[in-house]
Amino acid sequence: MSKQNNTTGPTELESVSAQFSEQVVDQRLTPNPLSQFSMDTDSLRLALVTAQYALRATRQQTPPTLNKPTGLLVLVNGMEQAGKGTAVKQLREWVDPRLLKVEATIGSCPLASQPIWQAHTHVMPRHGDVMVYFGNWYADLLYNAMRMATSDSDNEQSKIKQSKSKNPKDKKSVNVKSLPIAKWQAYLEQQLIKLQAFEQDLVANQTRLLKCWFHVDIETLQSRLNDKEADPHFLYQIDWNSQKVIEKFNEVAAAVLRQQDDWIIIDGDDKSQAADQFCHEVLHAMQTALVSSKASLIETAKKQKSSDKSESNDQTNAALELEVFKSVKIPKQLKRIVDVDIDKSDYRQALAEKQARFAELLRARNGRHVVFAFEGMDAAGKGGAIKRLVAPLDPREYQVYNISAPMLYELQHPYLWRFWTRLPNEQTDHISRVAIFDRTWYGRVLVERIEGFATDDEWQRAYDEINRFEADLVTAGTIVIKYWLAIDKKEQLKRFEERQETPHKQFKLTDDDWRNRDKWSDYVQSAADMLAYTDTKNAPWCVIATNEKRQARLDVLDHAIEQLSSAYDS
Repeated sequence: MSKQNNTTGPTELESVSAQFSEQVVDQRLTPNPLSQFSMDTDSLRLALVTAQYALRATRQQTPPTLNKPTGLLVLVNGMEQAGKGTAVKQLREWVDPRLLKVEATIGSCPLASQPIWQAHTHVMPRHGDVMVYFGNWYADLLYNAMRMATSDSDNEQSKIKQSKSKNPKDKKSVNVKSLPIAKWQAYLEQQLIKLQAFEQDLVANQTRLLKCWFHVDIETLQSRLNDKEADPHFLYQIDWNSQKVIEKFNEVAAAVLRQQDDWIIIDGDDKSQAADQFCHEVLHAMQTALVSSKASLIETAKKQKSSDKSESNDQTNAALELEVFKSVKIPKQLKRIVDVDIDKSDYRQALAEKQARFAELLRARNGRHVVFAFEGMDAAGKGGAIKRLVAPLDPREYQVYNISAPMLYELQHPYLWRFWTRLPNEQTDHISRVAIFDRTWYGRVLVERIEGFATDDEWQRAYDEINRFEADLVTAGTIVIKYWLAIDKKEQLKRFEERQETPHKQFKLTDDDWRNRDKWSDYVQSAADMLAYTDTKNAPWCVIATNEKRQARLDVLDHAIEQLSSAYDS
């Protein structure tokens, strides 16, 4: 049994491909936008399975440093009774159903405490996989927009009645009901911009999207609602028997499709034809994902080859690099570390007072999520600062995440996925709404940049991706508090030696820590760039530069108290 599991992918791919020469297989894996007009059913089914296994096989490519597999996420939305279920059922019958993941959600009101996409990130497909997602974040968006659109419509009717009424009591009552609310058009436009950016980041991180919108006219919908077949669970929780509701839905849907031009509109009048078109679109998307995977491989290989040749021409390469990315001047704050003395008894008294105030503020946040991000040089005191931060709290109030090198399954998702899935989330049973990260998503522009674990394109692109990620959190009401802890190189050596000589601290010191000291200047420069490019109004950095551990811990608490206080006042 274990042998079969270990060889399933390559063996089955070979069995599919063995029927053809290498040239024919390559032709079937090449995107053909006209394939929907030229492929019969048997050819389409074979091409789908071939592409499915070829896409999955990209995960097994070697060497791993050149491995750039791409996943496919198919978003299915649109009118009810437009053939969505029929189309996905046919796709599952025509491919290997074991390798096609299907998820479905029913639209609900997005939580005010988190971005609209956050509730859906845990089901993201791995790179090399294909996933069909009914509903998804667009179901939540449409559900909420429909609620608001209906409210807007009701308010307009109320205003008309108010103007016609001669009864003062009616006017007073209507005024209460007609308090200003966000117009659905403005809400929809804002959320679509955020989702477009989120989806572009998915694509940039090897998750290709296919967005299919199924549509039928009102007459066809009504006839199918009145037939004898059982109706599925409706995605948007609206009354599809009401013509007024359907017209409003079409108005909202038209606004979505106008603003986003990447939707494939599928006419569901003939469910069989709609299913065939859907399968053709999925095939083309899989083939394009394969091309994307190969292009990434070739691009990475070229960069590696170019890098090998460049050793004889370092000055030219340095000039070219400056055109792509410009490092900032290292601020004095990171070069001249302050040495201070603090009395132990004074420290303990101040610590107790600040911890009590911090705990009081944290518990008064009225359900808002809080995310702490700790970065800094090795042995700069992140762990000690976190320990003092959580000391006055109940362990059930928070989660601490010690971030290290990503696991294999984490590498098979978009870069930020392992952080998305650790955010405070009200959809889970956990009562903690405070997340503390010891090392964070900034690893991409620090250690991954310096050690070559990320390509130049990946880490340079990450600044904007991170800024968008944090902005989405803050817009949803999350309080994001970020620290960079700095010490000088001499103080780091002193702390390394202390760890080496202290049995219960030796586990903190690794060979990597010693090796990283040789790249001290690189890490300082990367930190300077990070602070310059990601110090935003939404999520500003707090730099704590001192060789005195006690003072650093007090400074962390002072800043946390200040941030929480100002967040509640805003």
